[in-house]
Amino acid sequence: MTILADPDAPTEIAQRMARILPARLADRSGRGRRFDVEVVSEPFTAGTEDLPTLMHRIMDRGSAQNWDIVVALTDLPLHSHGRKLVVDLSHEHGLALLSLPTLGGLRLQTRARRAVEVAVLSLAGPRASGVEGPAQSQPLLAPFVSRFAPIHPGQVGAEETADLRYVVSGPRGYLRVLLGMVRANRPWRLVPGLSKALAAALATGAVATVNSTIWSLAQSLSAPRLVIATVGSVALMIGWLIVDAQLWHRSAEASREARQRARLYNVSTVMTVGIGVLVCYVGLIVINLVWALFILNGHVFASTTGTPLDAAEYWTLSWFVASVATVGGALGSGLESDEAIRAAAYSKREQERRRMLQDDDGDQVVT
Repeated sequence: MTILADPDAPTEIAQRMARILPARLADRSGRGRRFDVEVVSEPFTAGTEDLPTLMHRIMDRGSAQNWDIVVALTDLPLHSHGRKLVVDLSHEHGLALLSLPTLGGLRLQTRARRAVEVAVLSLAGPRASGVEGPAQSQPLLAPFVSRFAPIHPGQVGAEETADLRYVVSGPRGYLRVLLGMVRANRPWRLVPGLSKALAAALATGAVATVNSTIWSLAQSLSAPRLVIATVGSVALMIGWLIVDAQLWHRSAEASREARQRARLYNVSTVMTVGIGVLVCYVGLIVINLVWALFILNGHVFASTTGTPLDAAEYWTLSWFVASVATVGGALGSGLESDEAIRAAAYSKREQERRRMLQDDDGDQVVT
């Protein structure tokens, strides 16, 4: 069997599971079978999100290489008749297409491995061997459904390559897909990806820490005001990054499904950027605290503010300076290129998807 994986995260997940899949599949099949697992990394979703097109691509690729079973992994959220796709299976051709975001954002490696195991056992089972009737294949798929609820069978068109489809729906399903999309974007990569913004924030924090006016302001602020300053600075940074780098998705289609898809993409963008900015904020607090412990003089601070420089004052000052530095980082992010911000905020597949949408919008405008 072959795992055909999109580049980046899907390939990494496939390579890790490939180390243990042969033994687990042989053990679970119970028929003395031997499974050879190969991982092929290529952008099979490039240029389209249409399920029939993707299944035909996978089928053509498998036929060309004479693969017995092909399981394709992508970190793009795919849709079918208004529902989020979990997996498409074609027992006739030995194909499966798995959309990783529908597995959620936690324990993704384990969930993906279990999903691949169930899909492969279903494709290699009696139904794939020519035995008629869905009942014999359903016991293999039952653990997949119960484990990843709320997942249920989805509608399959008569002309489609797939003969079995599972989709996710409802509020819990929406939340699962959303967390999976955020996980696929890897928001922690936003921190090293915004080098100029981070440099501006660190410089702002270093100067603000030794500014006597900042000392007085921090000493006079109550906890609620410090919280407001935190929320305001973080929101400003998030908003500036989204607007400046044009991360907000606008659908050119007027259909309800297109609007729902746009909302999903935009919420995942806000969450991705928000998590990245919060990580930066916490890092700024720690760095400012260390800098304050090193540079501040207690006598000078006390003579200026009338308050002794104790642990509470160190913490309050570092907290407030982090908010000021975040605003400085927002201004510094304007020095980053839009491509650099998108590369930091999105997975490779999501970057290509948005680039394709921008090209399509440009073509429509020219037309």
